[in-house]
Amino acid sequence: MNSILIIVFAPLLAAIVGGLGNRLFGNTIVKLLTTGALFLSAALSWPIFLSFVTGGAEATVVPVLDWVRSGDLVFDWALRVDALTAVMLVVITSVSALVHLYSWGYMDEDPDQPRFFAYLSLFTFAMLMLVTADNLVQMFFGWEGVGLASYLLIGFWFRKPSANAAAIKAFVVNRVGDLGFMLGIFGTFLVFGTVSIPEILAAAPGMNGATIGFLGWRVSTMDLLAILLFIGAMGKSAQLGLHTWLPDAMEGPTPVSALIHAATMVTAGVFMVCRLSPMFEAAPVALTVVTVVGAATCIFAATVGTTQWDIKRVIAYSTCSQLGYMFFAAGVGAYGAAMFHLFTHAFFKALLFLGAGSVIHAMHHEQDMRYYGGLRRHIPLTFWAMMAGTLAITGVGIYDLHLGFAGFWSKDAIIEVAFARGTEAASFAFWMGVLAALLTSFYSWRLVFLTFFGKPRWAQSEHIQHAVHDGHGHAADANPPSQEDAGEDVAHAVPHPAHGDGTGGYHPHESPLTMLIPLGLLSIGAILAGQIFAPTFLDNAGFWGGSIFYNENLIHAMHGVPGLVKYAAFIVMVIGFVIAWYGYVRNTRFPGMVAEQLGPIYRFVFNKWYFDELYNIVFVKPAFWLGRQFWQKGDVGLIDRFGPNGAAWVVEQGAAGAKRFQSGYLTSYALIMLLGLVAAITWVLF
Repeated sequence: MNSILIIVFAPLLAAIVGGLGNRLFGNTIVKLLTTGALFLSAALSWPIFLSFVTGGAEATVVPVLDWVRSGDLVFDWALRVDALTAVMLVVITSVSALVHLYSWGYMDEDPDQPRFFAYLSLFTFAMLMLVTADNLVQMFFGWEGVGLASYLLIGFWFRKPSANAAAIKAFVVNRVGDLGFMLGIFGTFLVFGTVSIPEILAAAPGMNGATIGFLGWRVSTMDLLAILLFIGAMGKSAQLGLHTWLPDAMEGPTPVSALIHAATMVTAGVFMVCRLSPMFEAAPVALTVVTVVGAATCIFAATVGTTQWDIKRVIAYSTCSQLGYMFFAAGVGAYGAAMFHLFTHAFFKALLFLGAGSVIHAMHHEQDMRYYGGLRRHIPLTFWAMMAGTLAITGVGIYDLHLGFAGFWSKDAIIEVAFARGTEAASFAFWMGVLAALLTSFYSWRLVFLTFFGKPRWAQSEHIQHAVHDGHGHAADANPPSQEDAGEDVAHAVPHPAHGDGTGGYHPHESPLTMLIPLGLLSIGAILAGQIFAPTFLDNAGFWGGSIFYNENLIHAMHGVPGLVKYAAFIVMVIGFVIAWYGYVRNTRFPGMVAEQLGPIYRFVFNKWYFDELYNIVFVKPAFWLGRQFWQKGDVGLIDRFGPNGAAWVVEQGAAGAKRFQSGYLTSYALIMLLGLVAAITWVLF
């Protein structure tokens, strides 16, 4: 399995050479090196995955080196390759390779390209380390590695204050989740005496009924461990409560959005839950928590996505919602369905993000959809790629014909399996999933209609007018109009074109081939990935080979749900499409009227349920107040006063006193010396 070593370490080597040798090699060589390394990793990953699909491969462990020997804590650095790892390998390397290629065109005018490509490769290496981990410490190494790399990528334009703030926010919020993850790892080692994942999973079923002391209470051991580990997943995968960093991460370049939010970092939590699925199966309370949190995230993010104007924020909230689907699938015990949606989602969500980047590139980095319109005639290839992604995410397909786009196979399966599970939490997840499917259809088609249909509204954009006057662009995502400002005038949800043709003299251009080729390849995945691989992921227990907990009875029950359940997602998808068409094509005044009528409800949803404002009051302001108290009263008032400043004051006062004896007269000094000599002789004699 030398190929697995190349898959994992080629991106690391490329990141080191590209990052440290950029001045020596130059932009082109660094881009060739990093992109070539990722395409090499992708080319080697697909045969491994297909060998598991065909049943010709078995799980294996590739040792790298001895790592830690400290008392009972013993583990090596080894790469585990099984079916679950193989799925993640093709997802990570394929999307990352295409993002590298796409960035050739998107970042063409950026002066710091070598640094950007080195960060991309470093991120990919960290993610590969995470998914090939054979023990929890190694997984945590990759876990923190992607956190570091995401901080660097989100804040890549470090001269932009909003990008720095977004990077810090992502880093801090993820540290909150990581505290739970670390406690889960510590607790797991305490209970099982090992951090080896195979040993832990083998012993987990025997822990049913065991209890442990925690904060003065006796609680279920497995429930406690699983919930702590899930808190880590909530941070990394932006589940409700720890989701606030995800939309702000749009401040990074668009290729970063595609890489982080489509296929890699945000799916790490889903992967971790599936990898440790035997632990979660022994923790029924934890599974209920996973189900409810996933379902709540699914509907929350979908509601917010219906009101946003920034094209990237709409897709970001869509990612958050789709991750909710994956988690509640895992929560009801359908880990194969969760991984299947992770697999298909990687293709169509990366496609949507990169398609949005192509639109932004064509529109001089304008991100507000209110200033788009009529673009399908100007950037037709981007339009059809976005259509493929939209058809996939909305789940277009016909059950009786067994034909459909990627999302039809994976998302519908999750909704069906939630219904088949039948528990109260699963029923809640089913209804939230159906409602979220309706909202997903609405906001996805809303994006398409605002962007590609109707009359051009470009003349109203300051960014477009700047491009017209200057005659050139620059490779930095524009700052979209303030969401708060946009929410003040809800009656004008779709602005009317200015006088003339509405273009303001600007003519959008199609993206270069380096950006269009990844769109074309991802479109193929968005169209065919579900059709081809549905039987493998959902119905083939042999494919998983014990890498996840596979509930065969639940899958059989899923296939036997009533026909209305099978068509529920399709029905609401059509309803969402019709509402979006009526509001943004047929009667463009309708959305503004509805928003005005809803008033406070619209503003509540538009402002993301006020989570940021709430956290600012509850956590941020008290933290700053406490920091000021430590600074002003603790540091300045106590430590500095009685420490260095106090010592300096004593020296100063002593010097002032000593200065009085320094008269400068020789006779005074002689008199003092004589008196001292007399005093010394007197002391000796008497």
